[in-house]
Amino acid sequence: MTIANTVLVVDDEIRSVEAIRRVLAGEFEVIGAHNAAEAETVLAGEMVQVILCDQRMPGESGVSFLKRVRDQWPDPVRLIISGYMDSEDIIAGINEAGIYQFITKPWQPDKLVESVREASALFRLQKEAGGAAVEAKPTEARLRSVVAAKRGAERLCYEFDAIVHAPTSPIAEVISLARRATEYDISVLITGASGTGKELLARAIHHGSGRAGKPFVVENCGALPDQLLESELFGCKKGAFTGAYQDRIGLFEVADGGAIFLDEIGETSPSFQVKLLRVLQEGEIRPLGAQRPRKVDVRVISATNRDLDAEVAAGRFRRDLYYRLAAFPIHVPALADRPMDIPPIATRILRDVNHAFHRAVPGFRPETVRRMQAYDWPGNVRELHNEIQRMVALSDADEPLAPDLLSGRIAHPQHAAAATATATLRDHIEALEKAQIQEALDRCNGNISRVAGSLGLSRVGLRAKMQRFGLQRHAGNGGAADGH
Repeated sequence: MTIANTVLVVDDEIRSVEAIRRVLAGEFEVIGAHNAAEAETVLAGEMVQVILCDQRMPGESGVSFLKRVRDQWPDPVRLIISGYMDSEDIIAGINEAGIYQFITKPWQPDKLVESVREASALFRLQKEAGGAAVEAKPTEARLRSVVAAKRGAERLCYEFDAIVHAPTSPIAEVISLARRATEYDISVLITGASGTGKELLARAIHHGSGRAGKPFVVENCGALPDQLLESELFGCKKGAFTGAYQDRIGLFEVADGGAIFLDEIGETSPSFQVKLLRVLQEGEIRPLGAQRPRKVDVRVISATNRDLDAEVAAGRFRRDLYYRLAAFPIHVPALADRPMDIPPIATRILRDVNHAFHRAVPGFRPETVRRMQAYDWPGNVRELHNEIQRMVALSDADEPLAPDLLSGRIAHPQHAAAATATATLRDHIEALEKAQIQEALDRCNGNISRVAGSLGLSRVGLRAKMQRFGLQRHAGNGGAADGH
């Protein structure tokens, strides 16, 4: 069977395949394969335009697999994804495998789509040329320069100077404190409300430290149940639990020599906290089902929007783990506490939205900025970003954004307050219920099973309420599976 615009994604991580599927949905038909054998079965029966292959897979590297593909199925355009920008295996095998492009992790959705579009266009060009293979064949020196440029670009994106703020902002003091954290190889705990930029600060700390250039990996601890979280972080042996069909390398081992960012650490269970404490104390991990531990050298940077002091006092978070994680605590203030940051942050967001939407909106009218500064932004920078996207989408011309494009709660806060004052008891209850569900969706990274469990609802009941309130599941960090 022939399928137009078909992309084969080869990755042993199910979540990675699904994340790419969501990004390419609507423009490409995505077929997932979780190992080389599955991928070869697909290639034998489907007309595939583009192959997007992960470099690190159990049993065989992506480059090795793509070398065989080039010999047997030369038509598809081949792309490789890796979190190791200086991988010697990739550099050495790039020409032999006929790899068109090297994509680094963490990939950006818009850039990934652009790369796949280019590869698809190249595939069509091959066909129009009578089937002759048209490949990008970079020399090793050229590839090394591209790798160096990518590494340099990543460092610039995550340096402290890239954190947008006003000169008088309290963020300046936060950055000054975080710079000190780069000087010492100790654990850092970043606290603050959701959407304040805790991960961006963590990346800046890593890229300013002596571990810069080594892996920096991210895991949202609130998005997975204990067993899957353990497997994700510590790895597992084949057969360790139902669904463990092969050996898996954990993120602590992937991050060896570098750093790991554990987001929403306050959502972890007491039993998991015990296991994480052992890793921090002993400097070793034990994959699920393994007989022997493995030594790792990883700096831990964690974050939470909870008050861990209160969680410790309530017995929900281990005191000894808290002290291990919070050797160097940093608090990021909410956007409501730094209105002076809204103009420069909004300007940066608008620049990015213009690029993504292919627009040229020059800025904001003064009254628009004043109203944005008067709003308290409970969703912080994430909410501000969504609002600016909406304003650009609603604007008909590339001219400064007017205040009438703002959402009602921002443009007319007094009307929203009056409506709240006159609302019925039922309105208050529904508003509270909606807010709680939204908070749980954000905290659990869109994992439906976990959200339902935390709220004491069935999955069916939760989905019904989400539909009623117009709430959507937005999984981050590559997307979290919800068990369907």
